[in-house]
Amino acid sequence: QVKLVESGGGLVQAGGSLRLSCAASGRTFSLNSMGWFRQAPGKEREFVSRISGGITYYADAVKGRFTITLDNAKNTVYVYLQMISLKPEDTAVYYCAAGHGSSPSDYWGQGTQVTVSS
Repeated sequence: QVKLVESGGGLVQAGGSLRLSCAASGRTFSLNSMGWFRQAPGKEREFVSRISGGITYYADAVKGRFTITLDNAKNTVYVYLQMISLKPEDTAVYYCAAGHGSSPSDYWGQGTQVTVSS
């Protein structure tokens, strides 16, 4: 099993920045992908970014503004999402996810709220 715990959400003004962190513990050696999804009120959960095999992927809506990085040098694996130039439409609950395959969909964190005010 793998446990994911997110942190770093909060309230920020439009144009501001936030850095989300996700700590993965447990059988992290079996993971091949980690990433971030988000869900805004009244909308379905959507893909934001993932990293797999050292390659990063981004949704078009966040490309150029968000950066995903992975730190697996320690016993606990960390995945970060640096967000800049935030927009009100980035407001959502952000979920960390991890997977055994190329798509991070086997394990989910509890979510962290990001609110961007205009």
